[in-house]
Amino acid sequence: MREETREQAAPLRSGLTTGSCATATSLAAARLLLTGADSDAVSITLPKGKVVQMRLEFCRLVDDYAEAGTLKDAGDDPDVTHGALLYSQVRLRAQAGVHFVAGTGVGTVTRPGLVLAVGEPAINPVPRRMITDHLQGLAVECGYTGGFEVTLNVRDGEALALKTMNPRLGILGGLSILGTSGIVRPFSCAAYIASIHQGIDVAHTNGYTHIAACTGNASEDTMRRVYGLPEIALIEMGDFVGAVLKHLRKVPVSRLTLCGGFGKISKLAAGHMDLHSRHSSIDLPQLAGWAAAGGADPALQAAIVAANTSQQALALAHSAGVQLGDAVCQHALAFARSVVPAQVNVEVVAIDRQGGIVGRAGQP
Repeated sequence: MREETREQAAPLRSGLTTGSCATATSLAAARLLLTGADSDAVSITLPKGKVVQMRLEFCRLVDDYAEAGTLKDAGDDPDVTHGALLYSQVRLRAQAGVHFVAGTGVGTVTRPGLVLAVGEPAINPVPRRMITDHLQGLAVECGYTGGFEVTLNVRDGEALALKTMNPRLGILGGLSILGTSGIVRPFSCAAYIASIHQGIDVAHTNGYTHIAACTGNASEDTMRRVYGLPEIALIEMGDFVGAVLKHLRKVPVSRLTLCGGFGKISKLAAGHMDLHSRHSSIDLPQLAGWAAAGGADPALQAAIVAANTSQQALALAHSAGVQLGDAVCQHALAFARSVVPAQVNVEVVAIDRQGGIVGRAGQP
């Protein structure tokens, strides 16, 4: 049985990124090779100077290399990698510097448009720098003039990666090693937003001038059906429409279609960039006002205000011949156009729960 929810909210607990895990395990394995000292914990310095200690599951010599592992602790963030075993295998090499290898469960970049070149292990720049700095510091401490080969692994990483956007981004074979600060902030969703940005970058770099940003599977299916867009041009934005709109200031694609459920699109129409219920809610009086502008009489307006859901409000308007879906999309379009560059041709499409189009605005 699940534990009951706490009646009083407690502060959410931060965690550590896969980049921090990779740094700690690489340092522990390299130290074992150079000094013979194993341990059950290791301290690392995060990019902003904070020192943290991380527990190790193992630290051991294996043939010509050493390996160390730790369990990823994402704190209270709903991270798919929480609890995963991340382990590093380190070999000494004559050539100075650090050479990175994608081991079991760590992906490889197969499409251009990411910060890493095609063929590179999916180990992002900050984790690479963290590992390199710690290993070079250890080398100086030990008087070692050679280099290191670091192979990063995540147990069950290939299966976990299927729950992320990696396959769509062309990162195949496993997870990415991520992190910019070393710390996972609860519900910051930084990794999700970074994946949205990467998806836009990859589509743009590979020559796709029309992308569709979708709130979920139903809206993606609609965009495939209506436009025949391939997966690479479908951006899974979830609730983070602001991440899409703001990134187009840096990567202005020619054409953007925003597609989502009617309720989500109504939040965008009201000027919200985060469509999650934690941060925005459906404004039924505002929907009634837009319906009034489309010809709704006072009785219909009152019924919309009293509706239980946005879908019920839409159904009431539809029954009365009021095109509330189109009106909401028109307001959402105006807001989106106020954020993106003028050269981006924007379209907004609202759907019902079955994927049927219930509203549309903008140049198709």
